[in-house]
Amino acid sequence: MAVLIVAVLATAGFIAWLRLRPKTLGPAFASGNGRVEATELDIASKNAGRITEMLVNDGDFVTAGQVVARIDTDVLQAQLQQAKAEEAEARNAIEAALSVVGQHQSEVAAANAVVSQREAEQVSAEKTAERTRVLSEQHAASIQEYEDDMARQKGSAAAVLAAKAQAAASKATVTAANSQVLEARSHVDAAIATENRLKSEIADNELRAARSGRVQFRIAQPGEVVSPGGKVLSMVDLSDVYMTFFLPETVAGKVAMGSEVHIVLDAAPQYVIPATVSFVANVAQFTPKTVETESERQKLVFRIKARIDPDLLRKHITQVKSGLPGVAYVRVDPSVPWPDNLKTRITQ
Repeated sequence: MAVLIVAVLATAGFIAWLRLRPKTLGPAFASGNGRVEATELDIASKNAGRITEMLVNDGDFVTAGQVVARIDTDVLQAQLQQAKAEEAEARNAIEAALSVVGQHQSEVAAANAVVSQREAEQVSAEKTAERTRVLSEQHAASIQEYEDDMARQKGSAAAVLAAKAQAAASKATVTAANSQVLEARSHVDAAIATENRLKSEIADNELRAARSGRVQFRIAQPGEVVSPGGKVLSMVDLSDVYMTFFLPETVAGKVAMGSEVHIVLDAAPQYVIPATVSFVANVAQFTPKTVETESERQKLVFRIKARIDPDLLRKHITQVKSGLPGVAYVRVDPSVPWPDNLKTRITQ
């Protein structure tokens, strides 16, 4: 009785296999074995530190830009506060230096006024001395008066030189004060640059998903210390899924970029998944041992990659899995329609 049941089941399975298997394809089609693959990427820490939070678990779906983990930033926050204090100090130094500049500019203005006054006194003394000289020649003034006026003239000239020297000294103090202003401003710029660097490092310690996809597994756990570049978790981009397969050199030359491909997975032969050729190798290679029989390995083949439409993947994102084996069928003659058993059939 048990033998009979086994025989019935085997017969039923064989009939189902005959119905589901693709019928012999003509020269308009080619096929190759392969596995469904997805782009894998690791999320790693840019800086060294201790992991404080892991916000996702194995198998979780994440979107691009989503925070998936955090690394301790206490030291960076303290450094940021110090940089802000240095910026405030430098800004106060700017205000103080500007005040000194204003004071010295007032001194320059006062010195220039003294110069103008002394120059006016010098002009008056020169005129007085000239008049006294004329009067002394006419014996209307004494030689003593003339000599006194000449002395006052020379004194006025000396006073002008002294006033100009004082004005120049005042201008020098303004230049020095302006240098202090520039130095304080450079300190502000340096403090701001330090703040921006620290803010960037703090932001880097919030690890974000570079793409939308699914978490494969967590490499590190909360409390662990990671080094710069240390991996925290691994994920796959389920919007970039493809099957890599191989075709003989006699067929690969007919396959063009964008050629239509239908994929049948071993795990779900009732579905036919549409894809397009996104890569054709330009160098032939021997068939990988895991793909063909020993006799077929002696032949040269070309590696082909068929990419599944990202929009279709997004509709069935929870069912997408990588690593599933199957068969890729390529239509090398677009004028020939797909056979009924290879027409697109997907879940809704």
